[in-house]
Amino acid sequence: MPAKKNLDPGVDSRLYTSAQDDEVRNQGVWRIGDLAKACGVSRDTLRHYGRKGVLKSGRSANGYRTYPDSAQARVKLVRRALAVGFTLDELSTVLKVRDHGGAPCRRVRQLAAEKLAAIESQLCDLFALRDELRSSLKDWDRRLAQTDPAVPAGLLEAMARGKTNLINKPLRSALLKRNQSRIGVKS
Repeated sequence: MPAKKNLDPGVDSRLYTSAQDDEVRNQGVWRIGDLAKACGVSRDTLRHYGRKGVLKSGRSANGYRTYPDSAQARVKLVRRALAVGFTLDELSTVLKVRDHGGAPCRRVRQLAAEKLAAIESQLCDLFALRDELRSSLKDWDRRLAQTDPAVPAGLLEAMARGKTNLINKPLRSALLKRNQSRIGVKS
């Protein structure tokens, strides 16, 4: 009777991949695909984070990227910081300080205050735009009520003759100063 051959599941097999994954995790490292999947990002995103200096990786004996156990928490931190407006360059700077034992907390606080000030400014602009559109709609309703439906009412032309600034400068300046002092940003 011929000797029974062991089956080689091959590199695409779940059995092979699962065994490899267990071996890698037991060493306290992540492979790029596993980390990407666990974090809900692409491999390219992780590579980009590495180029920007917010995520460190090493290389295994076979040349694959490996990430430490702490990488998943780091990716989550980066994703959350990006969601509230931090840039990768800003994160790179503060994380480098932190990774070398420093305490960049005051810088992080300053950056967050700047993000809030920018959002407050955008909100002022949006409120002014909303008010301008409300005013335009009231004017257009009046024009349309007085105009034959077959005749142009000149709505776009009326809009073009309207305000050029969405919000007057003194009001915007006062709002920004009030908001900046409230969040601790120095002018």
